[in-house]
Amino acid sequence: MIDILNDFWRAFLYWDGQRMSGLAVTLWLLVVSVGIGFCLAIPLAVARVSKKRWLSTPVRLYTYVFRGTPLYVQLLLIYTGMYSLEFVRSHQLLDAFFRSGFHCAILAFALNTCAYTTEIFAGAIRSTSHGEVEAARAYGMSWFTMYRRIVIPSALRRALPLYSNEVILMLHATTVAFTATVPDILKVARDANSATYRSFDAFGLAALIYLVVSFALVALFRRAERHWLGYLAVRTH
Repeated sequence: MIDILNDFWRAFLYWDGQRMSGLAVTLWLLVVSVGIGFCLAIPLAVARVSKKRWLSTPVRLYTYVFRGTPLYVQLLLIYTGMYSLEFVRSHQLLDAFFRSGFHCAILAFALNTCAYTTEIFAGAIRSTSHGEVEAARAYGMSWFTMYRRIVIPSALRRALPLYSNEVILMLHATTVAFTATVPDILKVARDANSATYRSFDAFGLAALIYLVVSFALVALFRRAERHWLGYLAVRTH
């Protein structure tokens, strides 16, 4: 029993320098997809709240599509659907990109989390205090400077609690990466279960690892909230 559990732990956590462990793959999927989604979501959120319909409508359509369809289906479309197109297979760079399950998983996760993050940031931008905007205009700030120095920093701070939930949900969403043959935590658990038929041990250890990572992320975001949202705390003295 102890030997089997040790084998499971090595499968989940061991990294020999050439092949990443299941935990490392999951964390890499999460960090890269969330990082790309975050960077894309900021300009898209600004476009989303724009009063110019030609600018806001495409973003609204994008977020509607990716929030209205399951991530699992999106991954299948990108991993299997895109490679079935002739122009993808005939283009060297596209062929190399969509041939990799890891690349397809990153793309699907990044587009999905970007859609949700865009709406989160757009809501935070809309809720920006009118006084902050008027003060920025009184100082003679241009539209770009006002957004860069006042609106976006303020919105990102207020969006932090909701954004932390999105990151945790994305951690859980990485479990569909096995569909693209990516060796994440769940893929390792499925392989261990197929080899040993010890379902409770394999999936139980996987659940424990996800739980520990989730708690670590929650603690990290709570610390960030105390730092950046401390001014909103009720002062008792």
